[in-house]
Amino acid sequence: MIEAMLDDAQKRLRSEVREFVKSIPRQMLLDMDAEKIRYPHEYLHEAAARGLLGLRFPKEYGGRELGWRDEVIALEEIGALPLSLGCLYSLVSICGEALNVFGTEEQKRKYLEPTIHGKMCCAEALTEPRGGSDFFGATTVAHKDGDSYILNGQKRFVVGAEGADYFLVYAKTSQDGPSHQSLSMFIVEKDMGVQVKHVYGLMGTRGGGAGRILFRDVQVPARNIVGREGQGAEIFYQMMIPERMTSAAGVLGIARSALEIAARYSERRKAFGRRIRDFQAVSFKVADSLTRFDAASSLVHTTAVAIDRGGDANLSRRLVSEAKKFATQAAWEIVNDAMQILGGIGYTNVYPIERMLRDTRLAMIWTGTNEVMNLIIQHEYYRDVLSRPKDVRDVEADAPEALVEDEKVFE
Repeated sequence: MIEAMLDDAQKRLRSEVREFVKSIPRQMLLDMDAEKIRYPHEYLHEAAARGLLGLRFPKEYGGRELGWRDEVIALEEIGALPLSLGCLYSLVSICGEALNVFGTEEQKRKYLEPTIHGKMCCAEALTEPRGGSDFFGATTVAHKDGDSYILNGQKRFVVGAEGADYFLVYAKTSQDGPSHQSLSMFIVEKDMGVQVKHVYGLMGTRGGGAGRILFRDVQVPARNIVGREGQGAEIFYQMMIPERMTSAAGVLGIARSALEIAARYSERRKAFGRRIRDFQAVSFKVADSLTRFDAASSLVHTTAVAIDRGGDANLSRRLVSEAKKFATQAAWEIVNDAMQILGGIGYTNVYPIERMLRDTRLAMIWTGTNEVMNLIIQHEYYRDVLSRPKDVRDVEADAPEALVEDEKVFE
């Protein structure tokens, strides 16, 4: 459906990314899911060699200075690959956001540029063992010591823990005052003493080296703080845009692939002497799935346009949360219906639907659970609707007895 909205440059970008996706060896995907590969460096090297990393960032650092409308096109195509590969691809956009917006020129040259060129691998360290959604309850601390900070604590579910060269780490730099004002972000190189204590065995999204990392008196140069001390919350909110947009756009590729597999299967598979697509129980699932997909795609692309245009930050925050929630939920339902259409064979590894199901489940949890997205969505909507000037028709007054104020009881 989005096809009619793409210009020639965007179609060329899509073709570029499709060629890259087709080039990824099938055996790599199988080995990652079997956990024989724990971090696919060669995948990122190839993406960088094709100039496909960091699309939104300045050309002087290796990017293409494109917008979110362009990046979501690329992310959907990358989504045809297992989710772990989409996540590693997206980390350049996510971590790069913090470095590009808040980093110094030295930090951009030392970390952002080589990351876009595939010479360094990045990861972000947000979640701690004691809490996931409670981000601002972080207990990792950093104490100033001369020209350095001494970092202590741990982070878990760090995608890329196994293979990253550096981490963007949030830590408390003040024990006083509100938690939103006490967090700071640091660039912490693995060679500074970061310990990878555990690499998780995951239900899906395998091969990205997700693990728990430990900081025990890790000395980080003061020049490696991103932005200023206490600016962690502002950086976090900025990073949530690529965090959630990459998730929303990436699962479109999974959903589209699963739906296409199911549609082709239903065209060929016969039961009771007829193609199963001729039964409404099957064809209506395809229709519902396609409607969900087009609705999710429309929301993701509309959100990309809103971000590119700038303006109301609260609206962007709401739309990003809506896109992440709706697209991941839609993808989960589409993949489930695809498995139902395939029947028993869909539950086996003869088809990749079972892996897609395992992968997609995580998308509703990471980068903020869909329940947290609901909190943000309703909060931003109430703030908007209750402060909006009455510049439209007062529809509430159109009821026959709207002026009977005694009947409008609120307490």
